[in-house]
Amino acid sequence: MAFELPPLPYDYEALGPFMSKETLEYHHDKHHQAYVTNGNNLLKDSGLEGKSLEEIVKESYGKNAGLFNNAGQHYNHLHFWNWMKKDGGGKKLPGKLQAAFDSDLGGYDKFRADFIAAGTTQFGSGWAWVEVKDGKLAISKTPNGENPLIHGAKPILGVDVWEHSYYIDYRNARPKYLEAFVDSLINWDYVLEQYEKAV
Repeated sequence: MAFELPPLPYDYEALGPFMSKETLEYHHDKHHQAYVTNGNNLLKDSGLEGKSLEEIVKESYGKNAGLFNNAGQHYNHLHFWNWMKKDGGGKKLPGKLQAAFDSDLGGYDKFRADFIAAGTTQFGSGWAWVEVKDGKLAISKTPNGENPLIHGAKPILGVDVWEHSYYIDYRNARPKYLEAFVDSLINWDYVLEQYEKAV
């Protein structure tokens, strides 16, 4: 299936002051658009044209690096925009999600510390994740455009730690960006939706 860039699910100014209009314009309109454009070019004659995006990500991994990088980043970003919302973040998790965070991740405060640490210690570009693996939640990190799909897991929350995600607003202060993401941006309803699909 051809890749398409959907519009953001909110106004470009909705995530301020934690993520600026300028960051969203560059990140969504330029970077994500490039993954879509390049991905569609690389999808042609790949033998994967009729597959779902998830299948393309899994089946191109280790076989077609160019296609995998662009398809992986397209998949990651489709969710990333939805993992954020105006007035998001904080400890107000839906009950079912809270119970899973308590039992699998040691509660909200431990999740917050471990998730921020995963994003901070991801060397170079990449992502930090909350994933469902073998029926349980876990925190992980991946380089570049990789995601939990290729490691036998399903992501329910991810944060982009490529520099283009935070450098305009935070310069080199990646931990401050990650704190703002967790405390003020996470769309817990979308995380719950992904969790319910994954378990």
